Amino acid sequence: MRSGSAPEPAPSIALIGLGFVAAVLALIGLGDLPLRDFDEATVARVALELRHGLGEAPLLPTLWGAPYLNKAPGLHSLIALVIGATTQPNQLPSEWTIRLAPALLSCLVVPLGGWLQWTLRPGDRSSAIATSVILLSLLPVARHGRLAMLDGTQLTAMALLWLALLQLNQRRWSGLWGVVAGLMASAMLLLKAPLLVPSAVAAGLALIWGQEWKAWNNRATACTGFMLGLAPGMGWHLWHAHIRGAEALWLWGGDGAGRVLLDAGEGSDLGWRVPVIEIVEGGWPWLPLVPFALIWAWRWRQSRWGRWSLASLLTLAGAVLPLRTQLPWYSHPLWLPIALLCAPLLVWLVERPSSSSVSPDSPRPPCRWLLLQLPSFWCGLGLLLLLLWLSSFSSIGSSLAPYRGLAAVLGLGWCSGGWWLRSAAPGQRRLGVISLACGNVAALALLFHSPLWLWELNESWPVRPVAALARDNSGTELTLKGYDERPSLNWYAEQRIPRFKGGRSRRLSDKPQENCIIEGQTGQWTLADCR
Repeated sequence: MRSGSAPEPAPSIALIGLGFVAAVLALIGLGDLPLRDFDEATVARVALELRHGLGEAPLLPTLWGAPYLNKAPGLHSLIALVIGATTQPNQLPSEWTIRLAPALLSCLVVPLGGWLQWTLRPGDRSSAIATSVILLSLLPVARHGRLAMLDGTQLTAMALLWLALLQLNQRRWSGLWGVVAGLMASAMLLLKAPLLVPSAVAAGLALIWGQEWKAWNNRATACTGFMLGLAPGMGWHLWHAHIRGAEALWLWGGDGAGRVLLDAGEGSDLGWRVPVIEIVEGGWPWLPLVPFALIWAWRWRQSRWGRWSLASLLTLAGAVLPLRTQLPWYSHPLWLPIALLCAPLLVWLVERPSSSSVSPDSPRPPCRWLLLQLPSFWCGLGLLLLLLWLSSFSSIGSSLAPYRGLAAVLGLGWCSGGWWLRSAAPGQRRLGVISLACGNVAALALLFHSPLWLWELNESWPVRPVAALARDNSGTELTLKGYDERPSLNWYAEQRIPRFKGGRSRRLSDKPQENCIIEGQTGQWTLADCR
């Protein structure tokens, strides 16, 4: 904040601009690749059945006619609306149609994260902008958000929930912010309902830690607004329990607490290592800031920023790490607290205030001598990437050719960014941060314009040729031999093809068949008689 003058205005234009960049990035190549197993194809099918009203009651999701108990239908219903607006009744929706709503909703976390930081650190425009820049340039945030999955939209809802709770101390708008907080709680109940519990606990711990609730104006109005906003989410869960009875508890017990206490559902049995690996792999180039930022936030624990950053990261980590079965995207909620933590430290690297200009009550960053070596580390990483780019032109490194463009832009961005951050001039240090972020954003744009961004498709055989074979034999009961059932195959075949579980088969004859299996190797598939 500028001394002796009016308070700094919020960096609204900068945050909106970064949100626009995130939206453009989310739309690049969005429909170029097929839906992946398992989440995307499952979400698409549930949304299509909601569009056609195939459930036993309105707003209750089904999957191939059976009750879908794994997730609430919040995002599925929005995708169903997009399907209705863009797709003919008898036409299979495109990948762009299925991914559009989650992609656009997920990129809202970029400006919301900056606004949240501005609320935690009023007057600190640089930290607010840096938070949005970090969220914009993180690979997991950008990639998972553009998939037809619930995680990106859930992160946006969580950011707006926390932001609304932070605004309840306003005198004039407390009722409105109470409604917003309730609506975001409803949104989370209609997405991944169990995640609302740690998100609310994190906010509650921060509020209690700082006794912020004492400063709330019009508490009764705020609570009334919150209950009104919460009504849609609670209403759907009561409706779900009324129609489906005890089965409705699976959404909370099987997919929620069951993953903590039991090996419930599909996933890795590596436990806490999976989210740790995801953070280590996906947090670049900002990952080295995390340990310094954690210590610094603890030194600032009497501030609003320190309390909320620590409470949110530690609570969500405590909810994610103990899960008995893990999937890579379970670490997704951690990226917002990480951005809130790291942004002020990144700003410190640029501004580096002198000892005389810092208040004696303001804790300094830990291990400043080591922290100041990070620019050299980023510069070295950039040089290594540029060397890999050069080696891709040789016969030895020819296997790196598909990643040549990514290595070039990342290497150039990180190398020049680290070099400028080593400068004694603040202006050049600002260029350094811009270079780091632009290197990441340019690499993300190249990645999304290529088939590399959905690398899970390479883990198994492509389903479209097999789906075409199944569609050519529509009306025939089909099973899949030698492989587990694949939701993406079901989606493109427009019918469920379960795994063949036994029996002998012989080749098709001229006799019409009613029950057949699909068998073969990758790229060569045939139908065989199951009778």
